[in-house]
Amino acid sequence: MKCSHFGKCGSCDNYNLDYNKALDEKKKRLLSLLEPFYQGDIEVFSSKKSHHRSRAEFRIWHQNNKAYYAMSNLEKNGIEILQECPKVLTPIANIWDDLLKAINKSSILKEKLFSIEFLATTQNEILVTLIYHKKLNNEWELDARALETKFGIFIIGRSKKQKIVLSKEYVKEKLTIFDKEFIYHYYENSFTQPNPYMNQKMIEWACNCVKEENNKDFIELYCGLGNFTLPLSFYFRKVLATEISKTSIKAAKENCVLNNINNIEFVRLSASETAQALFQKRKFNRLKEINLEEYQFETVLVDPPRAGLDSDSLELVKNFDKIIYISCNPITLARNLEQLSKTHKIKKAALFDQFPYTHHIESGVYLERK
Repeated sequence: MKCSHFGKCGSCDNYNLDYNKALDEKKKRLLSLLEPFYQGDIEVFSSKKSHHRSRAEFRIWHQNNKAYYAMSNLEKNGIEILQECPKVLTPIANIWDDLLKAINKSSILKEKLFSIEFLATTQNEILVTLIYHKKLNNEWELDARALETKFGIFIIGRSKKQKIVLSKEYVKEKLTIFDKEFIYHYYENSFTQPNPYMNQKMIEWACNCVKEENNKDFIELYCGLGNFTLPLSFYFRKVLATEISKTSIKAAKENCVLNNINNIEFVRLSASETAQALFQKRKFNRLKEINLEEYQFETVLVDPPRAGLDSDSLELVKNFDKIIYISCNPITLARNLEQLSKTHKIKKAALFDQFPYTHHIESGVYLERK
């Protein structure tokens, strides 16, 4: 990827290495962290070199009565005004410059605009959230609707204690996992994987971990909107998936209906609450329609935040014969493996280059009980 802001914009902090060399460095770093628990090879999945990011947030910098896209600079002591961003998905790139020009023509849309968030899909749908330091009124809504119509996008306006949805608050994505197509609704302010091409490879890798097994039931923690859950459900009898976000659970249930899948129960529970429920330490009204004793869980998937699994979740995960652990932080993954390796052995490991031109490592390990 060629970008005129390499070395100045703080978004890409690993800009000075050839892509393949940078990826090899990530592999070496991950191998080093996994070495106490795993001596096998790591499967490496490379990313598209450009137009790979479906979620992007840009600060708006005001100068000479004009709004500009901006990011923090590499030194984190100022800003870099942007003229391009080749990493954003093609639908975003196609409107990126003209959208800001149109906003600059409207004093109402431009005034006190603080940031712009993009959420796009490979189906060419784009959701744009305009975030302000002012109250939004009817005049703003009229100009925003004109902008929505002009670019064929969906717009949400946000300010303090205010959210205006002009048309809808989600975009539709289609992912082909092996030879099967899955439809997802991606909601604004709800977590989605930022690299759709890498996301497809991650899901297929997780499916490959279990597809040859004679599986019973499956449980997933941190399930989000069902990103992994839906494709994996075809390899199991019954599925229980939990997530703390109300918006994500709403989307997950919609996505289940969209794909005509009927063997999944999505429940709004945190990972620690799920542990309390399964260890029978606490009863939850949210589980009143679900008989946990009917499940014969054999496989668990976890995709925790950067902090990794807490102690309760770790104890829960140890109870399952097979563990798929998707990690966005290899340091906390290694810390969790110190405990998991006492009962389980890593059978497969993978590196997914979700964020090219950064030092960020997304990885996956598949473990089976010793």
